[in-house]
Amino acid sequence: MNDADKRSSDEEVAIAQTDRLRLRRIVPDDAAFLLELLNDPSFLANIGDRGVRSLDDARAYIDGGPVASYVRHGFGLYLVELAEPREPIGICGVLRRDGLADPDLGFALLPRHWGRGFALEAAQAVLEHARATLGLRRLVAITLPGNQGSKRLLERIGFRLEGTIRLAGDSEELELYATHFTAE
Repeated sequence: MNDADKRSSDEEVAIAQTDRLRLRRIVPDDAAFLLELLNDPSFLANIGDRGVRSLDDARAYIDGGPVASYVRHGFGLYLVELAEPREPIGICGVLRRDGLADPDLGFALLPRHWGRGFALEAAQAVLEHARATLGLRRLVAITLPGNQGSKRLLERIGFRLEGTIRLAGDSEELELYATHFTAE
């Protein structure tokens, strides 16, 4: 195995596995999928425009976002893919955002994969990873007040509404949810 093959396989090690899903670090080869996801109308409406319009933009987003976060914080957004066949369906992970005192849970799936429990399954896997592997004791999540699907998912996995917040440079008020992990 050459160095490039070893690096690629090391980067693609799953951080979580469920019966139906595999979550792993995002790598530059995921650029085409990220280009599709980041430009989906539901992503643009509920999360925002990341300015990713080409494969080169997607690779730059991966390097400056998820990959930089893995290096800086030891966590970030992960690719969510079906266990069989290996098909990317979304992203889910832990982010460190300016304006939030705690790391936050982020998730997005392509709409064709909604309604089958994949977001719930991925979020539960990330929560367990955050607690058991990362040693986090508190995790927050932010959502637009009108995003009922995300709010239901957050409440289902144990998050509770704490209030509202406006992040720097953002004109929209967001709802702030939080969950706490107990020490074992």
